[in-house]
Amino acid sequence: MSKFIVVEGLEGAGKTTAQELIKAILTKQNIEFVSTREPGGTPLAEKMRDIVKSETDEILTPEAELLLMYASRIQLIENVIKPALDSGKWVLGDRHDMSSLAYQGGGRQLDQNLIMPIRNAVLKGFEPDLTILMDLDPKIGLARAAARGSLDRIEREQIEFFERTRAVYLSLADQNPKVVVIDASKDIDNVQTQITDKLTAWLTINL
Repeated sequence: MSKFIVVEGLEGAGKTTAQELIKAILTKQNIEFVSTREPGGTPLAEKMRDIVKSETDEILTPEAELLLMYASRIQLIENVIKPALDSGKWVLGDRHDMSSLAYQGGGRQLDQNLIMPIRNAVLKGFEPDLTILMDLDPKIGLARAAARGSLDRIEREQIEFFERTRAVYLSLADQNPKVVVIDASKDIDNVQTQITDKLTAWLTINL
């Protein structure tokens, strides 16, 4: 059966490196897959990504940001993710709904009474089969992100924003058995070993 795997985490947590390792493991298992990213992943969703990520003269309200995230997400789900899964392919995603709960819910401090009805109406229970959360102190992550180059609109938020986001990420992971947490503060060999061990164990059960 096809599966949907997602990599989550703060800026600089090593999501890209994790994805490359996961791709290699899936390929070794002869699993055909497609890769996606959020926000984005379709022509319309990429336009919404540009709005969310870019600085403009007009301030983007937290509520508008939330709605753009879910609009982008459902475009990706219906036009890419579900068709891939229905065709028997696996999907490897760079972020999914956990990001909105953490960033808009935690970072932006939007009320759950606003988020959850939108989430439930849009997703209708659709969720990843496995989420790999790359956990890292936001101070370390932001320093890594800054070293890569210029920061986008969200990456320039205050440290408290990311501390709230991380707290929600960890709380959600603690409540969801489909989430595994990777200590991304370790050296790269250790992190890759953690990911390999967790994913291999999961594949043993799910293949």
